[in-house]
Amino acid sequence: MAREELLSPDDQPEDAGLLLDEPGLRPKTLSEFVGQSELKGHLGVMLGAAARRREAADHLLFAGPPGLGKTTLANIIAAEMGTNLQVTSGPALERAGDLASILSKLEDGDVLFIDEIHRLPRPVEEVLYPAMEDFRIDVVLGKGPAARSIPLDLARFTLVGATTRTGLITGPLRDRFGLVARLDYYEVDDLQSIAMRAAGILEVDIDEGGAFEIARRSRGTPRIANRLLRQVRDYAEVERDGHISAEVAKDGLSFFGVDELGLDKASRAVLDSVCRRFGGGPVGLSTLAISVSEPTETVEDVYEPYLIQQGLLMRTPRGRVATPAAYAHLGMAPPPATSAGPESQTDLFDSDD
Repeated sequence: MAREELLSPDDQPEDAGLLLDEPGLRPKTLSEFVGQSELKGHLGVMLGAAARRREAADHLLFAGPPGLGKTTLANIIAAEMGTNLQVTSGPALERAGDLASILSKLEDGDVLFIDEIHRLPRPVEEVLYPAMEDFRIDVVLGKGPAARSIPLDLARFTLVGATTRTGLITGPLRDRFGLVARLDYYEVDDLQSIAMRAAGILEVDIDEGGAFEIARRSRGTPRIANRLLRQVRDYAEVERDGHISAEVAKDGLSFFGVDELGLDKASRAVLDSVCRRFGGGPVGLSTLAISVSEPTETVEDVYEPYLIQQGLLMRTPRGRVATPAAYAHLGMAPPPATSAGPESQTDLFDSDD
């Protein structure tokens, strides 16, 4: 794994072994799930009521940055209800027939999880409307003037959608979910508990201090905490005696380029570009993305949320602006308030981002 990807909240190939091949690592019940206490309470009531009535739970939409547990919660919902889970994604459903094929195979109470649901093509999304409301879809047979529509009754299922871009969810789709919940970044204490639990399952020799150091640099994201735990474990086994203390965790994380705030090389490059190349901003998203050789979606969805949450970066109508805390973290002196060099102008290509 490249060091630049170490703190990416997106799934990495290496995560498959960490999350899927270790049966006990991914929480299977709400009681095992750490964090998101308010959402857990809401889910407990919804699932408990549905179980008592012996019917499918209401449709749910989970929103928030990647790596916070949206997929895990979909698995938990199916497990708590004792039903099957069918997993797909918005980009994978290219045609209405793709979705119709999946829907027709669901059984009563099954959970259909659609990741990146905001990327559903509009014709596919429109098939979901009657499926979610009436558990029925219309299947078109034939083409042209001879085409005819046949109604197809579906099993009463639960749709769980996940999105990192709430603003791209259309109103008609959003309104059909019984619960729309946003997952927040995790507190350090919760991440410490997650790291300790994972360490126990993976038989990693770690103490509370080591878990705390990993937790506070995990960018509020359980997926990153688990990934850092594995990296520090490797460092401890090769460079130390295998035990992960606070000191060993600090040294290991520094070795992999993760600083005190949990920023890696790529995140610091974004911050450094705003501060050094563009004089603190404002700078448009497209220009900033080009300056660090990253797609605009990666800068906006992966790097920016945590930088903003940490008070290092601001979004303004004219573009991205570095805060005094950003300069302090990079060990740079902020420019005079009145200075505005030619590179700190708004983006020539996108004045509205």
